[in-house]
Amino acid sequence: MSGARLGFFTRLLDAGTDGERYHRALAQVRAAERHGFASLWVAQHHFDRDEGGLPSPFAFLAAAAVQTERIALGTGIVTLPLDDPIRVAEDAAVVDALSDGRVQLGIGTGGTPGSFAAFERSSDDRRQIQAAHLKVLRDAFAGRGIRGTDSRLNPAASQLGGRLWQATFSVEGGRRAGADGDGLLLSRTQPRDESVPLHAVQVPIVEAYLAALPAGVTPRILASRTAVVVDAENLDATWSAAEPGVRRLTRTFLKRNMDGELRDLARQTDTHLGTVEQVTASLTADETLALATDVAFQVHSVDPAHEITLRSIELLATEVAPRVGLRTGAEAAEELRALGSPPLPR
Repeated sequence: MSGARLGFFTRLLDAGTDGERYHRALAQVRAAERHGFASLWVAQHHFDRDEGGLPSPFAFLAAAAVQTERIALGTGIVTLPLDDPIRVAEDAAVVDALSDGRVQLGIGTGGTPGSFAAFERSSDDRRQIQAAHLKVLRDAFAGRGIRGTDSRLNPAASQLGGRLWQATFSVEGGRRAGADGDGLLLSRTQPRDESVPLHAVQVPIVEAYLAALPAGVTPRILASRTAVVVDAENLDATWSAAEPGVRRLTRTFLKRNMDGELRDLARQTDTHLGTVEQVTASLTADETLALATDVAFQVHSVDPAHEITLRSIELLATEVAPRVGLRTGAEAAEELRALGSPPLPR
């Protein structure tokens, strides 16, 4: 993990109205930038309010852009098979111009089959649609004619072609992202058997990505993880509040009953909850993080109170990051902004 950049990830799940969720998330983004986080990543979810609170990531990132100055603004992810790729390109280009070049565009096929019917798409076709939409997206960023026309993206955004990231759960997906010269997004919700540690599944994906990456292209590997760092006096209360979310995560992603001791379930779901010393120790054991160039932390599915989240952001940056070798500050943020390689010719 030494040298990886520190990032903040949110699914916008704070308690309250939708407006309160958005305002609290923006306050968390401002806190992340103040404490030196290099990147912000937001998830896109349609329809299910309990799964994620943000169907329109670029609207939120535009608000974040005018309230921040340095932090990278990433999508983790845009569900590309459900969105028109031209609208994705246009929205990303506008936010990139508004933010002076801070957009990082993460895309994926999406993980919620029930969302596809409302968009008159079939979940079974997601990979084919993704491939077709990704070609249109690359053409738009490259300034080529879009869908056989003479139309060109406005504002132009050739730089975004080098700031694409692909999310995947598979070795083949890692190989594809590497061959394309894109970044690689790894999720804490990686499907696996309960007896298999997360890094045992993800390290082979990273290895396939690195093996396929063209010579001269700088690797970009982001691992998202759940981490809530608390002061000792808040530890027991935070564990109590975390119980419903951790047990729900156990059922959803490990496909097993929610019975069992809470802290054992937290370990099995890679939920890093504890004091500075405890979270430092548990993160150090995650072998994927040693290969990552970026590590983005979310508080879900612990879902603590807003004040606990703000304190966790501070402790991650000031106490945990130095102990595990994560980099913070303006230099780390600027490095990510400048890192996107020129897109490969197609």
